[in-house]
Amino acid sequence: MNNPTYYAPKGGLSKQTDMLTGRAVFTDAYAVIPKGVMQDIVTSKLPFWDKTRAWIIARPMSGFAETFSQYIVEVAPGGGSEKPELDQNAEAVLFVVEGEMALTLDGEQHQLKSGGYAFIPPACKWAVLNNGHEHVRFHWVRKSYEAVEGIDAPDAFVTNEKDVPPTPMPDTDGKWATTRFVDPDDMRHDMHVTIVTLAPGAVIPFAETHVMEHGLYVLEGKAVYRLNQDWVEVEAGDFMWLRAFCPQACYAGGPSNFRYLLYKDVNRHMKLGWVQHASH
Repeated sequence: MNNPTYYAPKGGLSKQTDMLTGRAVFTDAYAVIPKGVMQDIVTSKLPFWDKTRAWIIARPMSGFAETFSQYIVEVAPGGGSEKPELDQNAEAVLFVVEGEMALTLDGEQHQLKSGGYAFIPPACKWAVLNNGHEHVRFHWVRKSYEAVEGIDAPDAFVTNEKDVPPTPMPDTDGKWATTRFVDPDDMRHDMHVTIVTLAPGAVIPFAETHVMEHGLYVLEGKAVYRLNQDWVEVEAGDFMWLRAFCPQACYAGGPSNFRYLLYKDVNRHMKLGWVQHASH
């Protein structure tokens, strides 16, 4: 495929003379964090990361993301971490949207450039170093791995989007396609992080309503997205969180493809909460 381009935030701060306008929305069913919100003042620092800041765009909390967290990490030249993850049960996907970096994974070094994708299983030793001359920016999706007795944990792997052919959705003439980095039938994986591409004018033609929670970061283009009962216009750099069962649909607006990085939890039974039974 052609070398794609991805939107990456650069920070900055609005001027005192700017009007207070924006598209940020936070509801019980969905949230929209537009690219204009991702300024310097809302970044976070992380333990054991040097020359690094992160926009934390999803985190587990009541009334928001329940199964995952998602960061957009910016690392200056010479920065990175030898101890990036403090939770031994956390699995991760890294996806580079700008620049390049060295990823050491179980002792083997990989050079991830724009479009680079890495899956990191729980309890895996890894490190990141920006060994280039420009800032590197990448998504870091984290989930607590849900182990199942009799099923091995998935293996680590590194690839690049350009090396993974998209899978067209049925009856769409290829206008709606998904780049899948793992086999959907591989029960070792309890999360999928994919890239969805809709050509200008393509649609998701029904209100999807399903058990998977979603995080969607728009990499390219623009669209009108149906979120619950609302139609919301989104563009490259915007992030959407969708609660499980939140109705969703989409019209891709053009003139370029509409593309987003998509998280969803998969392949596990639903956890049952504790129920107090009445005594007899």
